[in-house]
Amino acid sequence: MSLERPWLAQYPQGVPAQIDVEEFPSVVSVLENAIEKYRDRPAFSNFGKVLTYGDIDRLSAQFAAYLLGELKLKKGDRVAIMMPNCLQYPIATFGVLRAGLTVVNTNPMYTPRELKHQLVDSGASVIFVLDNFGDTVQSVVADTPVKQVITTGLGDMIGGLKGPIMNFVLKYVKKMVPEYDIPGAVRFRDTLTLGQMHKLPQVEISPDDIAFLQYTGGTTGVAKGAMLTHRNLVANMQQAAAWVGTNAKLGQEIIITALPLYHIFALTANGLVFMKFGGLNHMITNPRDMPAFVKELKSTPFTAITGVNTLFNGLLNTPGFDEVDFSKLHLTLGGGMAVQRSVADRWKEVTGVTLIEAYGLTETSPAACINPMDLPAYNGAIGLPISSTDACVQDENFNVLGVGEVGELCIKGPQVMKGYWQRPKETDDVIDKDGWLHTGDMARMDEKGYFYIVDRKKDMILVSGFNVYPNEIEDVIAMMPGVLEVAAVGVPDDKSGEAVKVVIVKKDEALTAEDVKAHARLNLTGYKHPKYVEFRKELPKTNVGKILRRELRDAPK
Repeated sequence: MSLERPWLAQYPQGVPAQIDVEEFPSVVSVLENAIEKYRDRPAFSNFGKVLTYGDIDRLSAQFAAYLLGELKLKKGDRVAIMMPNCLQYPIATFGVLRAGLTVVNTNPMYTPRELKHQLVDSGASVIFVLDNFGDTVQSVVADTPVKQVITTGLGDMIGGLKGPIMNFVLKYVKKMVPEYDIPGAVRFRDTLTLGQMHKLPQVEISPDDIAFLQYTGGTTGVAKGAMLTHRNLVANMQQAAAWVGTNAKLGQEIIITALPLYHIFALTANGLVFMKFGGLNHMITNPRDMPAFVKELKSTPFTAITGVNTLFNGLLNTPGFDEVDFSKLHLTLGGGMAVQRSVADRWKEVTGVTLIEAYGLTETSPAACINPMDLPAYNGAIGLPISSTDACVQDENFNVLGVGEVGELCIKGPQVMKGYWQRPKETDDVIDKDGWLHTGDMARMDEKGYFYIVDRKKDMILVSGFNVYPNEIEDVIAMMPGVLEVAAVGVPDDKSGEAVKVVIVKKDEALTAEDVKAHARLNLTGYKHPKYVEFRKELPKTNVGKILRRELRDAPK
């Protein structure tokens, strides 16, 4: 297969064409290197509490010792972590990895149905959950392989009087912590105490060991666990660091981490890359509270921020954002969904910093293409293939297409996942025999090697950077007795990029749009809820009976 690489001539000064994949054998070695260099530097902060790299070393070692010494977990066992951005997340995640175990990142907003699927599919034997979501775990845990539940309150690691007051307010004033009772559950603080009774053994971790199971959907609508090895994550950390680190000051960076660390974008771009820089991840637990978010930004001399288009747009439309001090800001990275030109232009106008668009997938750990950091203005491209990465556009017969031709974007590099957990057929469907990952995105390349997303090959819907798969929505709505047929499509939405629309043929004429939305709220995470419900007498179909989603997408809302 002949492959032109015009992008190499466009690489910014100081960015290598190849990165050293072997420099760190594991994510744990990256952590240990950061601890050695930056022990007394701040690593993570949340609600005014700061943990240094030394604190992360001590606390994650205690948690790892608990998992191995008390629970007797074996190398490769899976541990689910179900929480938003808070100090417990990095402690637990690095603890799991240091124990030679696999992290199963779990969206805390999952419904019981979604959570049960992930726990059963992954075979997780432990789940660590924030109190706010304990009732969800309680409702399904008996039907999963989970043997131990670990619980924590949002204020548990804050300390002083502030932590207990926070927990009290959340439970009794704001009513954000439902009652739940899980027999045998252990509090996180107690696991740290128990961990001190055990010596953490030296655990051999191979680059090919699975570090994370990151769940993503597919054309079937069934969530699949992308097996991301230590090599995958280390490679992508090295690749991204080579690009975004050209202006980084070691030990001095402060990155705003508003996207959840359980999502692959923030996990790598914020958690790993800035750990390598000895930076501080300033975690935002609830970025949807935009006034509070802006207040945080005003009190934090941040140097970098990552986000999706909807987050940047939300900040720009929040009073007071234009009063934030942007004098130290040098990096704004957008990904997860397409960056809109109007948002990028306004961001540059308000902050003085270009909103740099990047492209990636869960299956690529995630970064595959990034625009140069010194880009003077938004250019509409997803960027150049990053170091040690090849990209091409292929037609349906797997032929590489030339400049300007539209086809499927394919990626090859050390960051491409090992495959889907226990799903060899689905793995073979996306990774061909030559190692190319077929992304499902239609793209073109210009003469300089910049890639542009043109359209989506799959019917996937992208809501605020989160993948929503029509078959899953359709399966849930079809559970309703009053539904004869249903199709789900994505339609443009000013706030979230796309929104879910369902088109239904009724079986029961009494069925209403509110009935459908209420049913969805019980069975689907918030971003998957249909915003629009339309009723028709019939759905457009091919002559073999396949529903023509494109016709529904193109129809007026």
